[in-house]
Amino acid sequence: MSAPYTTAYDTTDDTTDTLRLPRPTETVPHRRPTGPVLDATRLWTGGLATAAVAALVALVGTLVVQVLFRIAPVSTATTHTVDTTATGLLCLLAAAAALAATGIAHLLLVSTPNPLGYLGWIIGLSTATAVVLPLLGTLPIIAAAATAVVHLVIGLAIGSLVVGTAATVRRPTAS
Repeated sequence: MSAPYTTAYDTTDDTTDTLRLPRPTETVPHRRPTGPVLDATRLWTGGLATAAVAALVALVGTLVVQVLFRIAPVSTATTHTVDTTATGLLCLLAAAAALAATGIAHLLLVSTPNPLGYLGWIIGLSTATAVVLPLLGTLPIIAAAATAVVHLVIGLAIGSLVVGTAATVRRPTAS
């Protein structure tokens, strides 16, 4: 196959119909990120572990409150506020809160300039809300205070574990 004209890039061979183009002489710039890289697998496995810890903190906290209410003379309305159904629901909500905190951490790590600062404020204010809400309800004051303490311990566990995990999942880029 012959061409009516030839160029510097025309490297055809008359025996085949394959066109061979020259290789570029300049290297293609690397498309690697310039900042730290987020290890999402470690972040989310840490989030799952935090969810398990938060559920166990909720379980242990409600069990301790139930034991204290059996020892201390309190009304029957107070003892019914920490029954088995409420305990299971609190464990599920604590695990969900830990996963939500991990999702917020992931979002902040990839989008904000000071992710751990914002994450600490978000978790701290969420914990404060969870602590105050039982005190505003119609529960007897003893049950409300016990619930608030359990919520505080759950929030502290979630906050410390998620922030600690988020601080370790950013690694510098490989050069």
